[in-house]
Amino acid sequence: MAAPMEVALVADAAGAIWSCAAWELHSGAALPGYRGPGNCGPRGLALLGGEHLLGAQLGKAWIGAWELQRKDQLQQKIICPGLVTCLTASPNGLYILAGIAESIYLWEVSSGNLLAILNRHYQDLTCLCFTDDSSHFLSAGKDCLALVWDLYSVLQVEPSQIPEPRHIWSRHSLPITDLCCGIGGPMARAATASLDQTAKLWEISSGDLLLSVLFDVGIMSVTLDLTEYHMFCGGMDGSIFQVDLCTWPVQRERAFQTERENGKVFKGHKNQVTCLSISTDGSLLLSGSHDETVRLWDIQSKQCLRTTNHKGPVTNAFITLAPANMINPDSKPSVPLPKFSRHLHGTESSEDPTNDGVTLRLGLHQQGSGESYLEKSERLYKQMCSTREKNLMGDQEQLKIQVTELEEEISTLRKINKNLFDFSARIITKPGK
Repeated sequence: MAAPMEVALVADAAGAIWSCAAWELHSGAALPGYRGPGNCGPRGLALLGGEHLLGAQLGKAWIGAWELQRKDQLQQKIICPGLVTCLTASPNGLYILAGIAESIYLWEVSSGNLLAILNRHYQDLTCLCFTDDSSHFLSAGKDCLALVWDLYSVLQVEPSQIPEPRHIWSRHSLPITDLCCGIGGPMARAATASLDQTAKLWEISSGDLLLSVLFDVGIMSVTLDLTEYHMFCGGMDGSIFQVDLCTWPVQRERAFQTERENGKVFKGHKNQVTCLSISTDGSLLLSGSHDETVRLWDIQSKQCLRTTNHKGPVTNAFITLAPANMINPDSKPSVPLPKFSRHLHGTESSEDPTNDGVTLRLGLHQQGSGESYLEKSERLYKQMCSTREKNLMGDQEQLKIQVTELEEEISTLRKINKNLFDFSARIITKPGK
């Protein structure tokens, strides 16, 4: 029986010929690319259930979706309430996550319902990823925080409550640029990369920091091999560093000294390395860079086996086993994608006359348990009437004015905070400082 075919999926910021290119990993044979308007932003390309390819469009508030066997046209657009800064899909194909500004949007694929909007970051998100069993997901952003979320807890939380992350990792001092998760579900290890010139290794189950490695340059990308014997880190100067995770003696913090570990550095890129991916057998490393090239490396010899030129900075590049729908031209998705909602599930269903489906709520959200949104609003309204019998209309108008003023003030403070953070980050990371 023939071995499974591995393919490389690559997107760049130009998107002049295609939105996403595909080629067979070992032979280098080009496969038909995915065409459509726009181009994919950083960390914005994801496979969904082995049947669709998703691409968050650079500078646009929508996500493009292709059927894997139909590469000639964009099949569907997922309209979003803002610019998508990062995107991922659960390995089981049931959920989609998107980072929009500082918020995480969670959709259910089967229904298209927007199940949750998580607001625990303070700056724009930069990367999202799921564990291999889809039970947890991780988020990281420009606020230097990486958060671990239990998907079940997020889905089961009461509507009146705010979901809490399982862990908050705050050991980075500058924006996090990339993260990846190993194998093992909730027992896996995760790696984060940052402009603070460090890459860190964490344990998801306990939340403990296992290793912190300091480099001479800011780190833009990170990945682990399948055995988790090595961690690979892409630098701002174009270097790729190979970090041994099983060295003795064990050190929780150490510095990567390039002059002493020159045999563990991949040299060839002329600009920052934005994405890294390892082949299934652990022998090949795929890298994409702002120097508009994608390189395939032999990990053992550190030699570049193939260089592919692009028309713009490479924003996404990863290796995956080719799904059957990508190879077989006659195959079709088992279920077509639904229309994805822009509003939280439950807030617009009563106003949508086309929504005649059946919704099942499991666990805490069983039918008949607790008061509905309408009952709750009526109860609160009666309480307000009992305490404000006089000048009710005047009080309501005054309350609306106060709420509007507070919302405007919050929006202004968010903008000021973002501008201050961006300014500080530019000063700190400025060459020569």
